[in-house]
Amino acid sequence: MENTTKEKILDAALVSFVENGYKGTNLRDFAAGLGLSKSALYRHYDSKEAIWNALLDKMEAYYSERFGSPEHLPKTPASCEELLSLALHMIDFTIHDEKVILTRKLLLTEQFHDDRVKSLATEHFMYGTQAIFKSIFEKMIDAGLLIPEDPDMLALAFTAPITTLIHYCDREPEKEPEIMMQIEGFVKHFIKLYERK
Repeated sequence: MENTTKEKILDAALVSFVENGYKGTNLRDFAAGLGLSKSALYRHYDSKEAIWNALLDKMEAYYSERFGSPEHLPKTPASCEELLSLALHMIDFTIHDEKVILTRKLLLTEQFHDDRVKSLATEHFMYGTQAIFKSIFEKMIDAGLLIPEDPDMLALAFTAPITTLIHYCDREPEKEPEIMMQIEGFVKHFIKLYERK
């Protein structure tokens, strides 16, 4: 029961913090929305900051397990077709997973108020994804699948436009089919430029 309640609290906190911001989330109202008193909420988490930090820990682990991270790299593609498939799978997860969408919105809005969130936003929107693809591209270059180029620059050239288009999709979800076509076209173009013939 303890774990279930704690998980429910964190799931509700993600929604509340996205909708109201950290400062705008009132714990008495938040607890009441869960059918708990404030004191019952405190039996699980002793402060709003404790809920906040537990939520960030949970979402960081969730993303790392399902998307990947520099410490949990996805399997290196054995061909450029596999690179296309891996990239589209990762992008599909990023655009459609409800928890990831909410976390991205939380990072975007709260990065200006919280140093940990600012660091996580930088990691997730830039350097973490870039590091994943740097490692993938290094291995694909070593395997003779991609032309020998600076893998740092390849990873930056690959991830920056995709990240921009994902943020565009967040702002205008009704344009998702058109944005996904752009992303797929970009990945195919990237492969055409850098595939070793």
